[in-house]
Order: sequence, then structure tokens, then C-alpha cells
Amino acid sequence: MDPGVCALELLGVFFSLVACLCSLLTTASPRWLTLSTELLPTESFELGLWGTCVVQDLGVTECRPYDSLLGLPPDIRLARILMCTTVAAGLIGLLFAVPGIYLVNSCRRTETFEAKRTLKMLGGIMCFVAGVLGLVPVSNVAHLTVLRFFDESVPSVVPRWEFGDALFLGWTAGCLHLVAGVLLVTSCLCLREETCPLHQTIPLNGARMRNSERGRTEYV
Repeated sequence: MDPGVCALELLGVFFSLVACLCSLLTTASPRWLTLSTELLPTESFELGLWGTCVVQDLGVTECRPYDSLLGLPPDIRLARILMCTTVAAGLIGLLFAVPGIYLVNSCRRTETFEAKRTLKMLGGIMCFVAGVLGLVPVSNVAHLTVLRFFDESVPSVVPRWEFGDALFLGWTAGCLHLVAGVLLVTSCLCLREETCPLHQTIPLNGARMRNSERGRTEYV
């Protein structure tokens, strides 16, 4: 097995795992958008996919979940659906990729690495899907936030929402998913046709015959 292919596999699985964690944190984070006003300098507001929060200077945070999914703004509703799909696709891709790497001995009673290559290819494709699905809602929310921030029809005294930490974390997760997909697919293309290193077993009858012959030799 080429060491370069093994390195690509391990890096792909590592980036896929980190991307899944980042996507999960992005989905659960309440800091998609933040807002602070001069009228209430001691409080700031945070908006996420599952509710809104009020943060005070003393460190007290009070969150309130949304009442219903249908009552959400279209961008938040779309972002919630796509981010949940992203987390699911990333986990499925990781579950496909791990058994497909060379260091995991999941090949039983087969003569080639065709099964491993197929699993790894599916894992890379699912990472691509997760990356695209993760970048769409984050970029859409950021785009709408920029449009609303520079909207001249709204008076300047009205506070405006700004980017939160979850948006940057979501962009990072999407890029890591895409990188993981590239690494896994590249390792599949570079993988040569080889046989699985199956463990050889010694027949029980053969072992008994050798033991009996050894005993006869010692007796003579």
C-alpha cells in the first residue's frame, strides 16, 4: 500500500470528523446573528436557528425558543432544514469512509479492495454533498444580513443585525467537508488493485498429523 494513499485517507477522515463537529456546533449555536444598541448598552441580542437570546453584561443569558417552525422567517427555516441535512450527510459520509480506509481491516473473504474503494468513494461524495449543503444556508443568511444592513430605506437609528460566530464556523465546516471529499476521492483514484491481507488458518487435521510425526521422531 502506497504511504501517500494512506496519508490521504487519514487526512480525509480527520477533516471529515472535524467538519462534522463544526457543523453540529454551527447548527446548535445561538450566535448566527448578533445585535447591540446604544439605547441598551448593557444588553445584546443573539439569534440562532432554534431561538433568540438576551445576553447581559453580568454574564446572564436568557434564551427563548421559537414557537413553531412555520412561523419562522424563510431564511431561518431554510437554514435549519439544510443544516440538519448537512449534519446527517456528514455523519453518513464519515461512516462510509472509516471502513474504507486501508488501516481498518473490514475486508473479509474478498480478493480485492473493490468494496473498500466503493465505501471510500461514497464517503467522499457524501462529504461533497455535506459541504455544499452547509455553505448554502450560511451564505444565504450572510447575504440577506448584508442587504438589510445597508438598506437605505431603513432609518439609521434602527439597530441592525450583524454576523455572529456561527456563520464563520459554518463556512469553516463547509470548506472542511469539501477538502475531506477531495482527499477521499483522490485516494480512491490513486488506489491500486490489491488483495486483502487475509489471515491464513492452519487446518486442525494437519496440525494433529505434524504433532504425531514429531512425537514419533522424538521416540525413535
